[in-house]
Amino acid sequence: MIEKDKIWPWWPLFPLYPYGSKKTIINELIPEQIWSLEQIQGIYYVAVPVRMTVIKVNEGLMILNPLPPTIELINQLNEIIFKHGPIKAIVLPTASGLEHKIGLPPLARIFNQAEIWLCPGQWSFPINLPLDFIGIPSKRTKILFEDGLPFEDCCKWTSLGPINLGLGRFQEISCFHKPTGSLHVTDAIVGIESNPPKIFDYDPSPLLFHSRERGDELLVDSPENRKKGWARLVLFASYLRPSKLQIPSLNHVIKYSFKKGLRNKKSHFGIYPFLWDKDWEVSKAVIIGDNSPKIQIAPVLQRLIFPRSKELLSNWLMVVKNFKGMKYLISAHYSSPLEFSEIDCQKIIDNINSDEWNSLNEDNKFLYNFYERLYKLGIIPENINI
Repeated sequence: MIEKDKIWPWWPLFPLYPYGSKKTIINELIPEQIWSLEQIQGIYYVAVPVRMTVIKVNEGLMILNPLPPTIELINQLNEIIFKHGPIKAIVLPTASGLEHKIGLPPLARIFNQAEIWLCPGQWSFPINLPLDFIGIPSKRTKILFEDGLPFEDCCKWTSLGPINLGLGRFQEISCFHKPTGSLHVTDAIVGIESNPPKIFDYDPSPLLFHSRERGDELLVDSPENRKKGWARLVLFASYLRPSKLQIPSLNHVIKYSFKKGLRNKKSHFGIYPFLWDKDWEVSKAVIIGDNSPKIQIAPVLQRLIFPRSKELLSNWLMVVKNFKGMKYLISAHYSSPLEFSEIDCQKIIDNINSDEWNSLNEDNKFLYNFYERLYKLGIIPENINI
């Protein structure tokens, strides 16, 4: 039975796991200044955390990267509001982040005195609709840079992109919060570590599901299985089709399905259409840090967004590198906050300009081939500049 405070009735508009029931956890990332509210999202138990950030600004609060406002999320948000003042602005800093766009209209209605700020170039699929048609109130909505910028006394804003994707654009606006020295990004930079995020303590089923080798194995909860399942989820999310993953035949899948103890929704009735190579852990070492999060350009973006935009990415990082007093990175995904300085930023720039960035390892081949196919079909245009 779904708990009332976790109900999300609009899940059919963007049907990602866990669908109509969304657990939210709150963390104070920087005392009295920055808070994180996190949920999970995914497809077929390939679930990763997604983060909405609340930042203390003059006489109130600013929300970055909205999430679906369940009763639980609003109650947690109200605890911050009670102590630190009203929501002054809600900012959607990405043109293409559907997981954040879907939560904006109801949040805008709940906090109807807050200004709405959007990344330029918003688009919807399959039909590009006006803002009001997708529930975003145009009369109190402003476009970042075109209509100014919010809280310039305490925030610096810079744009990564735009990049023409054909169907729409990729563009992400980062925010540097000067009082805390924290850089806020949506998707571009992530830090990935081997320990599963705490939100999976509420329901570790996705981790346990993917920790198995066959569909007839029970979901057994242990620290080892949680870490194993988490590593595989990261590989799915980063490469879509990791090189060490094989798709078995339908006969193989059915052979190990519907066994005793697995005939339930949580176990997906034993349907497990994956076969991992014995040496699959070789892949995780490339993108997952063992003792601390590994900071990097999000792997999926490297091959799907930036193959022909390396200079644009480097230029954005050069701007970020020059933010004085930068100490932390807070991303909408994976681990946060992370220690992050101009030295860490330069390491990413050096990596982008290295042979390693241009090399095509086995895990990247699926994304590379997918991008090439879209390009040859004309879906991704030859001219990516806007």
